[in-house]
Amino acid sequence: MHRREFFASAGVGLLSAAAPARPNVLMIGVDDMNDWVGCLGGYPGVKTPNIDRLAARGVLFSNAHCAAPVCNPSRTALFTGKRPSSSGIYDNEQYWRPALPGTLTLPEYFRKHGYHAAGAGKVLHHVAGFNPPDQWDEFQLQVFDDPWYRRAAWYPWVKREPMPAAYPYNGIGDFQGEFDWGVLPKSESEYGDMRAVDWAGQFLKRTHTKPFFASVGLWHPHIPMFAPQEFFDMYPKDRINLPVTPEDDLADVPAQGQTFAAARREEFDRVVKDGKWRDMVQAYLACITFADRMVGQILDFLDASAYAKNTIVVFWSDNGWHLGEKRHVHKSTLWQRSTHVPLIIAGPPAKQTGQARSQPVSLVDLYPTLVDLCGLPANPANDGLTLRPLLENRRAPRQPAVTTYWPDNHSVRDERWRYTRYKDGGEELFDEVSDPHELHNLAGDPKLAEVKRRLARAMPAKSVEPALERSAYDFDYPTYTYRLKTAK
Repeated sequence: MHRREFFASAGVGLLSAAAPARPNVLMIGVDDMNDWVGCLGGYPGVKTPNIDRLAARGVLFSNAHCAAPVCNPSRTALFTGKRPSSSGIYDNEQYWRPALPGTLTLPEYFRKHGYHAAGAGKVLHHVAGFNPPDQWDEFQLQVFDDPWYRRAAWYPWVKREPMPAAYPYNGIGDFQGEFDWGVLPKSESEYGDMRAVDWAGQFLKRTHTKPFFASVGLWHPHIPMFAPQEFFDMYPKDRINLPVTPEDDLADVPAQGQTFAAARREEFDRVVKDGKWRDMVQAYLACITFADRMVGQILDFLDASAYAKNTIVVFWSDNGWHLGEKRHVHKSTLWQRSTHVPLIIAGPPAKQTGQARSQPVSLVDLYPTLVDLCGLPANPANDGLTLRPLLENRRAPRQPAVTTYWPDNHSVRDERWRYTRYKDGGEELFDEVSDPHELHNLAGDPKLAEVKRRLARAMPAKSVEPALERSAYDFDYPTYTYRLKTAK
């Protein structure tokens, strides 16, 4: 059995009182899930019945994008309401708390206004130092499926285990440790994410004296991609569709885009060389469907609870994921595969449900949206815009969505176009209607100069300098404090 670890404020427990009038919030986040979801149509035959049923009863934002195509800056943007260009949090190696003193995250803001804030699993970034416990009234830490690989300094709450004889489970020897996939020798109920699902079930059975803000984070389908055999069997390898990857796909990509695409290319090349490309795609699909089942269990817990009619449900992924497109695996690019994410909002405020919104939206919009929907005063520090108009009217206008990866590299998405401008001046322009795989860079077409000018106006006027990397700090986990190494 995995060890469960909690931190909670005194007095949290079973409560008794009438349900509060203000709506509750239940956020369900997944990790590295791109648009290979049934209701988004990203992969034919993918099995996501529970995410699809949530979309049918809520509002699917079919053109939603992350603020940054990497876990930490994306989650920091969502939970602080600040774009990377405002916060300086551009990658996974930057603590947000010392870089943004005084910033109130979503759980802190809801606590300030009378809510009980609770969570479990991967909500903010998963490494120690990124999820300060003082944000929450209660929180259950992430439980990992690979405790033999987890670095002790990164995850001090994890009990390390000996490396299993079967490792790596993907059969590729001498390979990058985290990039693994396969079936673990344990039951479905023993997988780490199920601890967060169990927590959600217990939390929703309780009677609360306050409205709650609850956030449940699932690791899947993030690497390592482990799932029970049942989910692999749903996707026979001889029926796997490999991504569209023309030989000359990078020929019209500018230098900075080439650099982003080349990051960790040796892993993709090794997967192809060892004949494991279909296996990798199969594992990703299996983990998507495993995640979908867990999402369904959480939704079932909510539907069976006293809070079913007064809870806003938000389903989101932090960023997308490449599986060979542009000869790239992982995320960390400014292309559609890396920025496009599932986003669904269901519950009391949603109108015209079951009808997707094709207008561009950003995950940075979730903070002001939830504050608005719950009747809290607006936080002037937020960069995003409330999604209420789109929730109430599927034809409401919307400004383009912006994704940033490192300073002055911005990609702008509207309903038809993606325009990217890199720090070195390189440009890309893709027609997402006629060219959904982004194979033809039209940035040099003089007839489309006005399209570029229009979309460029949505880019941040400036990007702040990157925050210090966490190696600049001595971080103390027991007290959750940060001290600059240069400080006297």
